Amino acid sequence: MNMIKIVCLGLSGVMLGLLLRQVKSPFAEVISLATCLLIIFYSLTKLSAVFGMINTLGSYFSGQKEYFRILLKIIGITYLADFSSNICRDAGYSAIAGQIEIFGKISILAVSSPIILALLEAVYDFL
Repeated sequence: MNMIKIVCLGLSGVMLGLLLRQVKSPFAEVISLATCLLIIFYSLTKLSAVFGMINTLGSYFSGQKEYFRILLKIIGITYLADFSSNICRDAGYSAIAGQIEIFGKISILAVSSPIILALLEAVYDFL
């Protein structure tokens, strides 16, 4: 039900922005910014559920806390790279957006290298 509200808010903001942009009104950018802020503030209210889930997941990794930290870093890098590259792309800077995405992928590979090495050691020991 909440997702429907956010979709309606987003689509309403886009339609109103497009309507105002046709009249060359400077309010089109204000509508876009206000819509984004409303969605972000609403998203922040959901963070307590996310933190609860993270705590539950952390209890499953009791012996391997380092792997859990790496997993959280990977998730953070993914969201940050996606969010920032979308902003760049929307502003018309797709080349910069692509470079942010590439750097995000390289960062994920670098951060996940201990997990990859542990996996390879486990396979090597098995053989």
